[in-house]
Amino acid sequence: MASKPDETRDGVDLTNLDQPLFDGAEATKRDLVDYLDAVHERMIPELRDRPLSVVRIRPGQPKFMQKNVPKYTPDWVKTVQVWAEASKRQVSYALCNDRRTLLWFANQRAVEYHPTLMRADRWDRVTHLVLDLDPPEGQTFAMAVQAALLVRQALSDSGLAGAVKTSGAKGVHVIVPIDDTVSIEDAAAATRAIAARAEKIDPAVATTAYIKEDRHGKVFVDSTRSGGATVVAAYSPRVRPGTTVSFPVGWDELENVSPRDFTVRNAAQLLGSGDPWADQLPAPQAVPADVLEEGRAIPVARVAAMHEGKRRKRAREAEAKKSAD
Repeated sequence: MASKPDETRDGVDLTNLDQPLFDGAEATKRDLVDYLDAVHERMIPELRDRPLSVVRIRPGQPKFMQKNVPKYTPDWVKTVQVWAEASKRQVSYALCNDRRTLLWFANQRAVEYHPTLMRADRWDRVTHLVLDLDPPEGQTFAMAVQAALLVRQALSDSGLAGAVKTSGAKGVHVIVPIDDTVSIEDAAAATRAIAARAEKIDPAVATTAYIKEDRHGKVFVDSTRSGGATVVAAYSPRVRPGTTVSFPVGWDELENVSPRDFTVRNAAQLLGSGDPWADQLPAPQAVPADVLEEGRAIPVARVAAMHEGKRRKRAREAEAKKSAD
């Protein structure tokens, strides 16, 4: 027999609200539900009409990413069918378009919200470019901030503008809204060009090297979020110690914050009645022709890394054979 709900909001039965969210969360399921409910008007515009992947975590179990909605999903949760080339199957993604759906996900212990870069009604276009900046192992958030400021400079020099938020993990996301004149391939090219320009400004801080061993302690300016990729939404919690939140930060404040400053227990209060993400996001921009041209000439990182990996393997095998002879 189903247990009696602790409470009901917007027609959604909420259960086990006083259970710890996960080990190290420093938060209960109620904290998650209350936070998501408090920010739903700011968060739903980030999720609306975008196929959604969520990261869920059950008590005592490892976290897992859910793309396909479960069979017990209520029929009022909007979904969209997407062909997944990798698994050769149709995936039924949720569209989190309203408070009720968000509360249902929260009750499912969906902590993280990762929408696609494109909308369900426009598969051939992404709405923004993403530069993902993570400090190297053992380095501080401050190093990711340095790299983000280089990206800002590269954008400004290119006639573009972006908004910045903590990733909620170790790093920073720079988001650049673009208009719908650019194909998915060209949006990916533009992202590569901006990353390369940021690296060029200060190669002692930033690198576009996809292979980890080639980064030499620098911040990887990840330009691979494109096409069907997702990025954690602004205001989304993370399955991280303290249940941190991906939080919008003004460029001028970036050097004065830490990812641990923003959690499900304080982020709603810090926001007050404001919506800094909506305020900071520039209007969609045209991508300059020289940025596209430069980006088209830069190989796709994953493909280049694969070829380089094969080349290095052949070189090692040749060296080993030479030594054996």
